[in-house]
Amino acid sequence: MPKTSTSSTTVPDTTWLGHGRHLGPTPEQDVRRNLIALKAAGVIDDFLDLAPADAGAGGVGGLPPALDTDESAPPDPSARRLFEARWRVDGDVTVRAQLTCFDSHGRQRDGEAVGWVLAAKAERTWDQRWPSPATMFWPDSDRIDWDHDAVPGLRLRTTNRLPDDDKEMRRLLKDCSRVSWNIHIVVHEAMTPDARGRLPLTPFLPPSLRHRVVEHRASPEQFQIVNWAMRDLHVRVPRGGAVILPTASAGPEYDAERFAVRSVFLDGSEPAELVDKVTAFAELPRTVTADAEKALDSLRHRWHLLTMEEELAHTRRLVTKYAEALEAMTRSRDLYREAAELAQAALAEATGPDGVPRPTPEDTAARPAGSPRSALIKALGRFKDTSKQHPQK
Repeated sequence: MPKTSTSSTTVPDTTWLGHGRHLGPTPEQDVRRNLIALKAAGVIDDFLDLAPADAGAGGVGGLPPALDTDESAPPDPSARRLFEARWRVDGDVTVRAQLTCFDSHGRQRDGEAVGWVLAAKAERTWDQRWPSPATMFWPDSDRIDWDHDAVPGLRLRTTNRLPDDDKEMRRLLKDCSRVSWNIHIVVHEAMTPDARGRLPLTPFLPPSLRHRVVEHRASPEQFQIVNWAMRDLHVRVPRGGAVILPTASAGPEYDAERFAVRSVFLDGSEPAELVDKVTAFAELPRTVTADAEKALDSLRHRWHLLTMEEELAHTRRLVTKYAEALEAMTRSRDLYREAAELAQAALAEATGPDGVPRPTPEDTAARPAGSPRSALIKALGRFKDTSKQHPQK
């Protein structure tokens, strides 16, 4: 799997980014139903369902065009559908989010999976206690297969057993570290847990992190193998503990010791130390991967779901822009008309009453100061001075 390229740009602390794969037959229909239900329940303020061509055209039907649309950046040809939603948190903080569904590059290998990317932006610093943007678009149900990681074979909201083969385990963990946007934690079971200990730990996380974390489980006998598999990542999992894997977007603030937990009790109780470390890891500055940068640019420059106040302000800006263009065209027309009149006057001065040109310099040895040629030059000079006084916009 290719390495994810990154840039030097840091992810804004007002944003929430997620991605994954939907393995079901009707991903867009699942999103559409959920958005309709949440709007009817008053959970979200409004939403839009856009075809990629409409989203790239800067306008849909009678809707206003996208704000600050970048016409030089056409929509991704692999995009299947674009959804926008707007809701409020903490009473008056507006959140805007876009979900894009893509045809996976490896559809046959991935079992007809449909990839998705979700970018959300709040009006202030993101609070992990806010509702997860994922559940604003995808149904919060285990029966819908939307919550699979970009790395095949892994799923959010549940435990994922590490492979028995050591090379396969090493390859998997390396892909998780450099390809996935999600937070990957490796938990080593000190002893075989009971039914309560086999339950995932993600429900204890803050709501905004529950759909950004992939939980790997290593069996008691895999302690040596899992640490061998992670040696290229320069991390180790304590016996009976857990560690958070570094990612391609992790900055220099990441420290393996800081994000390791010595003991995790798999008895159904809340792993408070692990929750604190996952939350701290999620709040570290992150560099933007190439795909994440595309999602953020789309959210910033191709937003269509405007409030009434935004629509009014946008319309006023368009009216002002068109009025200025019309005024410039009117001034240009007036200047051209004045130039034509001056040219006709100069032509009349340069010809006789019968329209025959007056004698040329070769025909007349000495030309008086008020000759038709001088009149023509003087008229053209007046036009030149007039055009300088009324520059075109």
